[in-house]
Amino acid sequence: MKKIKYLVVLIIAATTLSSCGYNSMVEKDEAVSSQWAQVENVYQRRADLIPNLVATVKGYADFEQETLTEVIEARANATSINIKADDLNPETIAKFQKAQSQLSGALSRLLVTVERYPDLKANQNFLELQAQLEGTENRISVERGKFNEVTKDYNAYIRQFPRVIYAGWFDFEKKGYFEAEQGAEEAPKVEF
Repeated sequence: MKKIKYLVVLIIAATTLSSCGYNSMVEKDEAVSSQWAQVENVYQRRADLIPNLVATVKGYADFEQETLTEVIEARANATSINIKADDLNPETIAKFQKAQSQLSGALSRLLVTVERYPDLKANQNFLELQAQLEGTENRISVERGKFNEVTKDYNAYIRQFPRVIYAGWFDFEKKGYFEAEQGAEEAPKVEF
C-alpha cells in the first residue's frame, strides 16, 4: 500500500512540474548553455588563429614588436576568462566582452600596422590568415546574435506568469545578453 501511495505522490509531483513549465524551462536553459558554448567556440577559433598570424608577422624583422606583444598579451587575457553557462549574468558577460574587445582592438592595430609592410601584405600565408580571421569575426557576430535570441526566449519564458513563481522556486534566473560596447554607436574614425 505504501508503494502505491508513493507512486501516486510521484505522479502528482511529475504532473505539477510538467504543468508549471519546468521541463520547458530546463530545455530553454539548456538552449542558452548550448549557444553560449558555440559563442565560446568561435572566440576560441579566433584565439587559435592568432599564434599563426603573429608567427607569420614576426618573420618581418623590422615589424613593431610592441604591436605584436600587445596582441599576445590581449590573447592571453581573453583566453583566461572562462564563464560557465550557469553564470551568464550581465557582469560576467561584460567582463568577457571587455577582454574580447581588448583583443579585437589589438588585432585591429596589428592589421593597420601591416599596411606599412607591402611584402607582408603580399605574403600568401598572411593573406589566408587575414581572410580566416575576417570570417571568424563574422561567425562571432552571428553566434552572439543567436545567443541573444535564445537568451531572450529563455528570459521571457521564465518571467511570464505563473512560471515566474516556479522559476524562482527552481533557481531559474534571468541570463545576461551581449550588448553593444559603449561608443559603438559612433562610426570609427578612419585615417589614410
